[in-house]
Amino acid sequence: MNRLLRSSLRLLDRLSPPDAVHAHCDIPCGIYDPHLAQIGALTCVRMNQLINDLAAPGGAGAPPSKEERDKYVNSLSRYIATKEEHAELVKREVRIIWGDYFKPEHLEKHKDLHATVFNIMKLGSKVRQNVDLQAAQDLLAEVQKFAEVFWATKDAKTQRAPSRTPAGGELVVPA
Repeated sequence: MNRLLRSSLRLLDRLSPPDAVHAHCDIPCGIYDPHLAQIGALTCVRMNQLINDLAAPGGAGAPPSKEERDKYVNSLSRYIATKEEHAELVKREVRIIWGDYFKPEHLEKHKDLHATVFNIMKLGSKVRQNVDLQAAQDLLAEVQKFAEVFWATKDAKTQRAPSRTPAGGELVVPA
């Protein structure tokens, strides 16, 4: 931008300062939905199931072949990476809704919301750090509670629908 134009714009800002704009997010879209957090939590459950079901290579005391070992290590690495990625996705999605959508009046009406978000953050970290199916199931349960509160703030009744995924479980959806 040339110097004259820049100086002119600065002068204009001093003479007539622009109004401050406040938005709930970087792009005031108004689109919030805890669905992605629920899918992330279900994915954590499924990855723990797959890790638990993964058979160690070799057997009968014989050392595994390189091919068996490589296949095992590849599968285990991918399951762990996906579990960690989705646990972080859960935390990110909940933080966005928590920070950008919920208002003080929601907190007054839903007294357990702070504890639910806190539990999600802690469980998300635990799921990342460990192979722990129970922690993943607990994460899903807390995210479902979070989803129920979210939809309640929009005066929407909810229902639990089967996820229809190999992980099992349910999704909280508007009725």
